[in-house]
Amino acid sequence: MENHNTLAHLFLLLLSLTAHLLPKSASAEVIKAQQDREPFVGVNIGTDVSNLLPAVDLVAFLQLQKITHVRLYDANAEILKALAKTKIRVVVSVPNNQLLAIGSSNATAATWIGRNVAAYYPQTLITAVSVGDEVLTTIPGAAPLLMPAIESLYSALVAANLHTQIKISTPNSASVILDPFPPSQAFFNQSLSPVLTQLLQFLSRTQSPLMMNLYPYYVFMQNKGVVPLENSLFKPLTPSKEMVDPNTLLHYTNVLDAMIDSVYFSMKNLNVTDVAVLVSETGWPSKGDSKEPYATADNADTFNSNLIKHVLDHSGTPLHPEITSSVYIYELFNEDLRSPPVSEANWGLFYGNSTPIYLLHVSGSGTFLANDTTNQTYCIATEGVDAKTLQAALDWACGPGRANCSEIQPGESCYQPNNVHNHASYAFDSYYQKEGRSSGSCDFKGAAMVTTTDPSSGNCVFPGSKIVSNRTNEVVNSTQASGGGGGRVVGLDFTATTVVHMLSGVLTCLFYCSFL
Repeated sequence: MENHNTLAHLFLLLLSLTAHLLPKSASAEVIKAQQDREPFVGVNIGTDVSNLLPAVDLVAFLQLQKITHVRLYDANAEILKALAKTKIRVVVSVPNNQLLAIGSSNATAATWIGRNVAAYYPQTLITAVSVGDEVLTTIPGAAPLLMPAIESLYSALVAANLHTQIKISTPNSASVILDPFPPSQAFFNQSLSPVLTQLLQFLSRTQSPLMMNLYPYYVFMQNKGVVPLENSLFKPLTPSKEMVDPNTLLHYTNVLDAMIDSVYFSMKNLNVTDVAVLVSETGWPSKGDSKEPYATADNADTFNSNLIKHVLDHSGTPLHPEITSSVYIYELFNEDLRSPPVSEANWGLFYGNSTPIYLLHVSGSGTFLANDTTNQTYCIATEGVDAKTLQAALDWACGPGRANCSEIQPGESCYQPNNVHNHASYAFDSYYQKEGRSSGSCDFKGAAMVTTTDPSSGNCVFPGSKIVSNRTNEVVNSTQASGGGGGRVVGLDFTATTVVHMLSGVLTCLFYCSFL
């Protein structure tokens, strides 16, 4: 705890020392733009899915998963009807191929708003219209049409008296920003400045957010060897691995925060400090081809689980710790009909039939994205703790702590790798689960830490794993035989190793009872 407090004090000191470098009016103005609601995590719903759920079933699934914000890539009539009276907030989109017609005709824009927004609101809670998708970078020839389309759609909302309830913006690729790190040196591509200046002025005038598609995955893939994987996945970092902006001295523990702050600095360079950043897309693919070795289910799970926690914890960014950008995860379902590379079809949290691709670990976020049916946490040994300290804590856990250490005995499923860190992690988790994951039961004088990532590996299943949660409740600390012919004793296995642990634990109890 002392280390955490020291880091917090240093962080506050850095903020105060660098305050003269930061946009002083930005915080207050952006808070004003966002103060109407708490930061949220939503999901994008693409429909290039071969077995997509019918609209009614899709909405029922959203409700089951406690998903409260969705973004569509069009204005699908069936989905919008099914969303009526559900309190799920939805962003509808104007596809890129409709920009020409809408940007060229106020009447066409009015018709679009009438058919796709006014016809459903307020029964369906449409909160925003997303105009195109990455228009400035994917179809730059259409850039002159973007602002006319946005202005025409806004005029149609005004005419329908919906302009205060429904915002208009356009998602931009991160590539509109050049020199994104350090964030304080970031600036918008000057060739796009005329359009971006008009866009930002519009967003400021209408108190609408700047939508940005920000993918730490691509930053990592394009900068392997420079950007550590841990920074991209929101994993805990040692101070030496934190990214430091040399101009502001702000420390960045994850790539997404750095990307968001690069947007704020880029806007400041165009004298705009009152527009909030909304992350309209972010995510991590669960599968890729041979050129994408980091597109794995484990990395996708880690990224999205930590992202959810980061947002719902109101973590903010180093530049704006008081402001947390809302995000939409890309995406709800794997779009198996999308063209190669392989990763393009594997960004989803679920398959099209609603079965999860991996088990999110979103402990502490209530029932949001309830495919983590266990809402589980685990207790493991902290990296960097010396072997002597770990051994003493391990002895206490397996002795006086009455953890079930049978699976880390020679020949058992969790004996390998045979090292004190691995054995201590198993023992710590056993004790933690036995104590009902209560506060203070995963400390061991700083030798242990709580994680949402299941530490199980291969045949070694940790006590907190969902797979064996029912079985471990029956066998922990039990000395009864299994009952079958030739069955072995389950629970504590009194091998010589266990006895040594227990005796050592007794001898050190007076000292290590202060662990907890």
